[in-house]
Amino acid sequence: MSPYKAPNWLPGGQAQTLWPLLIKPKSIELRRERWDTPDGDFIDVDHLDGPADAPLLVLFHGLEGSARSHYAISTAHACLQAGWRLALPHFRGCSGELNRRPRAYHSGDSEEIDWILRRLRAGNYERRLHAAGVSLGGNALLKWAGERGASAAELVTGVAAFCPPLDLAACGHHLARGFNRIYTQHFLNTLKERSAARLRLFPGLFDAALMQKAGNLYQFDDAVTAPIHGFAGADDYWQRASAKPWLKSIAVPALVVNPKNDPFLPASHLPTPADVSACVRLEQPATGGHVGFVSGSFPGNLDWLPQRLLHFFTCETT
Repeated sequence: MSPYKAPNWLPGGQAQTLWPLLIKPKSIELRRERWDTPDGDFIDVDHLDGPADAPLLVLFHGLEGSARSHYAISTAHACLQAGWRLALPHFRGCSGELNRRPRAYHSGDSEEIDWILRRLRAGNYERRLHAAGVSLGGNALLKWAGERGASAAELVTGVAAFCPPLDLAACGHHLARGFNRIYTQHFLNTLKERSAARLRLFPGLFDAALMQKAGNLYQFDDAVTAPIHGFAGADDYWQRASAKPWLKSIAVPALVVNPKNDPFLPASHLPTPADVSACVRLEQPATGGHVGFVSGSFPGNLDWLPQRLLHFFTCETT
């Protein structure tokens, strides 16, 4: 399949990131299933059903994403057309209802990834499945694959990640600068709202004043994400949750797509072939923005990402 290239009528990483929000396809009906977690919480998983012997693709969403995100909807349409089944797990609190436990989700949540994949495989007649992630979900999935090494092949045929923030420190600080602060503010609006609701259920969970004062992701992660997930602070969280150091340990076929003009992660911090195992295929197109990948003539469509996914798992994994 041809490498991604943005259409000439949509120049620049910022425009390529924001345009998909305007051309998002209409949602298709999915079946929602609620799973109780081992620690007494729950997650919601949306399913596109099909024949039991059809391929099953699992797609993990990004920060504050959901099955309503443009990449999830476009992937659902592609799976429907191809006759594939699709599972869209929601990280805790992202399906429209606050979760029950103090914890939420984070970029290095590989234990949650493992539990979800194991449950899906058990319901898939013990057949392996295809696992993909976008942005935060891609980082967590790659970290999981690196941690599990060869044993990841017991669950998945391979893994694919689009625009994973592989170096969380580089990403977090970059989002605090210039125009990129518009993305930070977008995330903070919903993160703070949900965190305040969680604090009402669990008084003293974190410092409310520090959370409200947070003006960037570093300050929010230092005040909220780190303490409720057992990290010493934002620096500790960003270092331990980044997937980049784990890329050398991945032992299943892996596709990692990072456009060089992604506003979230500077190209200077992208991995090189020396940073990854022989199983990892790096694709770093010059264009694409952050999970943009618009293709076609104006006003464009969002077919490239799901088609790249299906091609990878059909033709490039065993």
